[in-house]
Amino acid sequence: MGVLSGNYWQDTLCTEQNPEPGVLVIFGASGDLARRKLFPALWALCRRGLLCAGARIIGCARHEYTTGSFRAELATALNVPAAEQEAFSGFLNRIEYCRLPTYDGEAGYRELGAALDACDRQAGAPLPRTFYLATPSALYREIVPQLAAARLLAAVPGSAAWRHVVFEKPFGYDTASAEELDALLHRYLSEDQIYRIDHYLGKDTVQNILLLRFANLLFEPVWNFHYIDQVQITVAEELGVESRAGYYEQAGLLRDMFQNHMLEMLSMVAMECPAAFSADAVRDEKLKLLRSIRPFDCDRLGHEVVRGQYTAGNGMAGYRQEPGVAPDSTTETFVALRLWIDNWRWHGVPFYLRSGKRLTRRESEIVVVFKPVPHSIFAPLRARDLQPDVLRLRVQPEEGMGLTLQAKKPGPKLCMGALTLNYNYREAGGEPLSAYARLLLDCQLGDQTLFIRSDIIAAAWRLFQPVLDTWRDRPELSSLQEYPAGSRGPAAADRLLAETHHAWLDGDS
Repeated sequence: MGVLSGNYWQDTLCTEQNPEPGVLVIFGASGDLARRKLFPALWALCRRGLLCAGARIIGCARHEYTTGSFRAELATALNVPAAEQEAFSGFLNRIEYCRLPTYDGEAGYRELGAALDACDRQAGAPLPRTFYLATPSALYREIVPQLAAARLLAAVPGSAAWRHVVFEKPFGYDTASAEELDALLHRYLSEDQIYRIDHYLGKDTVQNILLLRFANLLFEPVWNFHYIDQVQITVAEELGVESRAGYYEQAGLLRDMFQNHMLEMLSMVAMECPAAFSADAVRDEKLKLLRSIRPFDCDRLGHEVVRGQYTAGNGMAGYRQEPGVAPDSTTETFVALRLWIDNWRWHGVPFYLRSGKRLTRRESEIVVVFKPVPHSIFAPLRARDLQPDVLRLRVQPEEGMGLTLQAKKPGPKLCMGALTLNYNYREAGGEPLSAYARLLLDCQLGDQTLFIRSDIIAAAWRLFQPVLDTWRDRPELSSLQEYPAGSRGPAAADRLLAETHHAWLDGDS
């Protein structure tokens, strides 16, 4: 195992920006997402000097907090060390709380409007406003019309102070509901006001795909079917459904992971080079890529897609024994599939995607497997006996990458083996920003590059809606493959790759 040593970085470009003063309004401020992800991310930005001194944060929820009790709740939840308390107190002083008795009532929005006007008066000018909807998606239909009715989304004439709204997934339950939601949002907002967030796109490793591909001559010339044999994308979780059974029973894993996270990572790996590193240029290429994915042959769906559900095993309950899950549930907790991209670059290259719950370990990574050398001069080894070069992009739990090559082992004899050059972001020095911190920073900067556009969502649903319809309407093609909790998943997922003479390359393989 080789490890990169010495100085990691010689900076050639650094575009980290400090946002201008603005107001961030968080709906669902008393909820789990805000407490575990959003407020810690905002505190991290503050510690890095990336939260402007004039920035203000307003938490909105139905809970009967005051500003004082809400700040006290955040102080308990974030549990900041004593050495940072002075700075943390300054951070808390930027936060106010505005109670909304209901999300569809006018009175709460009038109070919110008054709080926002007070922020403008204090700043001496209209401030940009970002509304973050950290709520169940069903509430979007209540919150957005009320914001519009209270004129909180209207731009100020003659001012550059924007009005942006951030939405969490899911972006619809199926094609029809996604179209309905899109029509609702565009009734009140323009596309450049809409920020659909996918936290996977905030991870350094995912963003680094673009730099690896398009800033290094070493990779781009070989990033095609001539040199790449296969691509594997894995998002594995040790946990079960935890407290999300109500949502999960309705959604299932395909909706929860593939229509968003998995396709976004696939797009970064496979898209063509954008004309510029700008929001629309990058997203235009993602859209072209999604439109190039071969539709599934639903009559042979079992040959391309594996659908599984975990059972009791290794001292853990099965999915049907989880609280809130129906005892005869047919919801999938594991999906593996093979995709083909019908364009010039990726002709004949299989893309294998898998994701599941209650697997052996938590692991998210992208594995690019290169083709073997055409001829071996190292008798008696033949070309097919040599291990292929493999590039691993590790997304979690530890972000980084590794490149495995064939090399000579030290010593007088010719001993060949696999040498892995490893890089870990955390070891590079400095504390990396969380995915949510990076995306919140981009929200404050008005940068939509890492946010999802409506036509990309529509393309994703067009790909997977036939699969969901087949599972619903044709039981003979939707059988669940069982796998024990704590295992690698159903055996059928291995057979899916064996058909094309491949095998899953787990992190320890």
